[in-house]
Amino acid sequence: MSDEHTQNTQNARNAGKIATVRLGSDGPPVGVQGFGAMGISEFYGDTDEAAARDTLDAALEAGVTLIDTADMYGNGANERFLAPFVAAHRDEITLATKFAIERVDDTTRRIRNEPAYIKSAVEGSLRRLGVETIDLYYMHRRDPAIPLADSVGAMAELVREGKVRHLGLSEVTGPELREAHQVHPIAALQSEWSLFSRDVERSAVGAAAELGVAFVPYSPLGRGFLTGAFADAARDLSSSDFRKHQPRFSGDNARANAALLEPVRKIAEAHDATLAQIALAWVQQRAEAHGLPVVPIPGTRKRSRLLENTAATRITLTAGELAELEPIAARVAGDRYPDMSSTSAARDV
Repeated sequence: MSDEHTQNTQNARNAGKIATVRLGSDGPPVGVQGFGAMGISEFYGDTDEAAARDTLDAALEAGVTLIDTADMYGNGANERFLAPFVAAHRDEITLATKFAIERVDDTTRRIRNEPAYIKSAVEGSLRRLGVETIDLYYMHRRDPAIPLADSVGAMAELVREGKVRHLGLSEVTGPELREAHQVHPIAALQSEWSLFSRDVERSAVGAAAELGVAFVPYSPLGRGFLTGAFADAARDLSSSDFRKHQPRFSGDNARANAALLEPVRKIAEAHDATLAQIALAWVQQRAEAHGLPVVPIPGTRKRSRLLENTAATRITLTAGELAELEPIAARVAGDRYPDMSSTSAARDV
């Protein structure tokens, strides 16, 4: 890593905060761990609004400055929830939101990448968030029927209009990232990346490193499975929790995946840490392993968990420990998402 990063890390530790890193070659500096706000509005059961707002305050106090949302989370409710926090701390945070998933009804989703839709979507996000400019604007999912150059070109126009500062993509391949980057510089690529999900290493990570694009892993805790909290996922999850329908949380898959956590548990004990902290430390160390900025965005609604998550940035795993964790992803039972031939909403997050 650069001398600048080393100095930032030391300065942050002296201030009791996490280190900072730059998003992309010309992107903003942010805390090396971000905050995924999705679960505040839906998907993971009921939320205590006061506790969630306290968690946001704790995030900023710890140096977490990348706040990530999307227009589809709560069908706009997540952006509206964040608006007061954004207004109070606009100059202290990097605000990211996403477009492209249109909620047709309670179970049906549609991917929208048309330029006209993008122009409409950004206006809605600006209004709900109460801002004039979005710091980082992502295409949440790609519709291959729409030329990527047309979609990214429309996003670039938003930059020229001052409505957006930096562009991001989510869940695209390496070739798609390269194609988009030729139209307009891409600051960040957001995709699932964890001890349970490493598909992105085949193509997207290498392309991001080559282009100077930061990587923002979502679900770095395997949607919570890597915390070891689910001895019996079907029993432990509420009826409103979308994970009940996720293949990795179901039946034999869940039992097989729980057994994969044993080396994580062993390493956690050696570091006097939690399983979640070891899983996050592994993701944070992907930066050094692949030579690019990595800013995972774990989500939580509790101050205590937020502080636990940020403490993981101060854990360094040894080469031997990394080797013990290496085989896990290849042995995970179940796909990331359910069969999408139905109208399940699970893949949309």
